[in-house]
Amino acid sequence: MKKHALLVLCIVVVTTGMLFGAGTKEAAATGTAEKTVLEFWTWRPEDVDFYEGQIARFEAANPDIDVVQTAHKNTEYNTILAASLSGGAGPDVFQGRAYGGLATFADSGFLEPLEQWMPELKNYSETALLGATSPTDGKIYGSPAVSQTVFMYYNKDIYEELGLSIPKTWAQLINNFEAAKKAGYIPLGNGAKDGWCLETMLGGMGPGWYGGTDFYNAVVKGEKNFLDPAFIRMVEEMKALSKYLPDMYMGISYEDMRSNFFNEMSPHLIAGSYEAAYFNAQNPDLNWGVFAVPGQRESDPAYVSVYADMNFAMNANSKNKEAAVKFLKFLSSKEFGGAMVNELKMVSSVPGVDATSEPFIARVLELQQHATPYLFLVGFRYQQPTGSSLWQAAAQGVMAGTITPREAAKQIQDGIASYYEPFQK
Repeated sequence: MKKHALLVLCIVVVTTGMLFGAGTKEAAATGTAEKTVLEFWTWRPEDVDFYEGQIARFEAANPDIDVVQTAHKNTEYNTILAASLSGGAGPDVFQGRAYGGLATFADSGFLEPLEQWMPELKNYSETALLGATSPTDGKIYGSPAVSQTVFMYYNKDIYEELGLSIPKTWAQLINNFEAAKKAGYIPLGNGAKDGWCLETMLGGMGPGWYGGTDFYNAVVKGEKNFLDPAFIRMVEEMKALSKYLPDMYMGISYEDMRSNFFNEMSPHLIAGSYEAAYFNAQNPDLNWGVFAVPGQRESDPAYVSVYADMNFAMNANSKNKEAAVKFLKFLSSKEFGGAMVNELKMVSSVPGVDATSEPFIARVLELQQHATPYLFLVGFRYQQPTGSSLWQAAAQGVMAGTITPREAAKQIQDGIASYYEPFQK
C-alpha cells in the first residue's frame, strides 16, 4: 500500500511539473512570460491617441514591457499625483511639471534623480535643464520634454473678411478688436473662470507693458518689485480688455475659450503653443495663424513668454526602475522628439531634433527672437504662496471688479515678500 501511494504521489508531482513547464513554455511562446508593466501618467487627455501610438512603437522594440497610459484632467493632475505618490504608490513614469512644480515633488522625495540613469541629460540646453533641476540640491529630476510659447492666435479668414492685418502696435490691435466687435464677433475669446488662464493672458499681453526681460531680471534681483508703475499699468490694460471678452467672461472656462476660437466665434485668443494640434483636430478647416502681441510703439519688442513646460520623471518608489529607464530614454529620443514636433506641434527640448521642418514650429521659433521668461512660473513658483497663485487670485479680483490693479499688485508683492529675501531689504 505504501509503495503504491508513493508511486501515485510521484506520478502527480511529475505530471504537475510537466504541466507547469508546458504552461511556462506556452506563456513564453505567446509573449506573456516575465512581462513588466509600467504605469505612465499624463495631464493631457487630448493627446491620448498620440501616446498610444508611441507606446506601441516602444513595446514593439521592448516586447518584455507593457506600458499602461492614464490621462488625468490637467486641473486635477497635481492633486491626484501628489496623493498617489505620498501614499507610496503612483505611476512609474509620468509627465512632471517644471521649475517650482518639479521642485515640490523632488524635495518631498517622490522623484528619482536621473543623472546616474541618463548621462545624456548633460547634452540638454541650460534653459531646458533649469526647469528640470531642483534648486535645493542641484540634481536633475526630469528629462526635459517641451517648451511652450504664449502669443496671440488669430483667424486668417476673419481677418481677410474684415480687411485686417497683423497689428504692429497696441493701438492697431485694439482697432482690430473694435472691427471684430462691430462685425458681431467676440473680439478676444479668453475668459477668467480659471485663474491659470489669466496667467496665460498675462504671458501673452503683459511683457510689452511691464518691460519684458529687463523687468523680469530686475524683479528677480529685488531691484524692482510688483508695485512698479509699469506693472500696475499692465494690470490696468488687462482690465481694459474686458470689454472685448465674451459676455459674462468671469464664467468662461478654459474649454469655453478654446471653443470660442476653433468654432470661429472669435478671431483672437491669447494661448500657448500647445493648443495648435488641438485646434487642428477640432476643426480641420480652421485657417489660423499666430503673432506676438505688439508693444505700444512699432519699434518696441513684440514679446512672447517662453517656459519649460514638461519633464518626464520617474517615481522614486518604482519597483520597475530598469524598465522605467528604458521608457524614459525612448521618451527622450530624437525620434520621439520629432513626433512631438510633427504630430503635436510642440517645440521639443530634445537636443538635435529638427523643429524647423514643421511650419508652425518654424513660426514659433521666429517669434522667439523676442522671448522673455514666463514671469511668475519661471521666477516665483518655488515657495508658498507661489507667485502664480497670488497673481491668479489677484487677477480674478481685478477682472471681477472687486479690487483695483494697485491692490492686486500689493497682494502679490506682500505675498512674495513674506519669504523672498530680495523683497525684504
